Amino acid sequence: MISRKKQKMLLSRLLQAIPIVILATFIVYSLMQLIPGDVAVTLAGDNASDERIEQIRDQYGLDQPFLVQYGNWLWSAAQGDLGASLLTGEEVATTIARVFPNTMLIVLYAIVLSVLIGVPLGILSATRPGSRMDGAVMGVASLGVAIPNFWLGMILVTTLALGLNLFPATGFVAPTQNLGAALWFATLPAIALCTNGIAEVARQLRSSLVEIHSSQHVRTLHAKGLSPAAILWKHGLKNVSVNLLTVVSLLVNKTLAATVVVEVVFAIPGMGNTIVNAVLQGDFPVVQGAVLAMVVTVILVNLVTDMLYTVLDPRIDQI
Repeated sequence: MISRKKQKMLLSRLLQAIPIVILATFIVYSLMQLIPGDVAVTLAGDNASDERIEQIRDQYGLDQPFLVQYGNWLWSAAQGDLGASLLTGEEVATTIARVFPNTMLIVLYAIVLSVLIGVPLGILSATRPGSRMDGAVMGVASLGVAIPNFWLGMILVTTLALGLNLFPATGFVAPTQNLGAALWFATLPAIALCTNGIAEVARQLRSSLVEIHSSQHVRTLHAKGLSPAAILWKHGLKNVSVNLLTVVSLLVNKTLAATVVVEVVFAIPGMGNTIVNAVLQGDFPVVQGAVLAMVVTVILVNLVTDMLYTVLDPRIDQI
């Protein structure tokens, strides 16, 4: 049962997210206005007459003040209308609904790999601080942080895909069509994305466990005769679970941003590839809608993390 104090904090977190989302929409819309080029000229064509360009400005409200344009766009976006592509005419919301699951599958796949590999490495390193094993794990973690995702992606394509023919080099299958095939196509991109996550999880978990093991509470448990394994599983990991949740939430945000270049390397029809192509082609409504969707996703991940933190952390009731 959630205490009344935690319920108030959950409600507060939810209310705080609303102005953040509105601010994010304003920033996204404002930045798009700074991109060189005239939307009216793009719609009318390079050889269009001045009268035709002015007609399009009037038709789409491009001649109105900036705040009026933003208000109209925000009101439409709140109703799920993000406009239509200037090139294909497809609704932006439809485009996002088609490519967003592909990106999220890769992100979640990479996060799962990061946790499954990073947690054992962090535990192994924390149980033997200062040993050669500890140094080796931390060295590998530092290497994982330093390796660029796109470079690793190209190496994986060259070796495992083109060289050994173990995985597909490019392309994708939507998870809504065939989840097994989608996971197969997502394996190399997920590996390219998870190296940084593995390193972050291992380093943060190792640091937290070493700090807990050196505390007076754990020394008392040792004095009472509890085995190191019991202390690790019953007390150490339980105490660092909240910190691990924070690390994972930050990884989701970083991994989502990193998919932009990785999707280009593997030619995946996801959010990142869609944004890159739309920018190159001057398709402003698609760029606005896709960037907004990714920003809102990050905000929602942070909100859910805050809410879980509020529920799981027993110290909040003591504040």
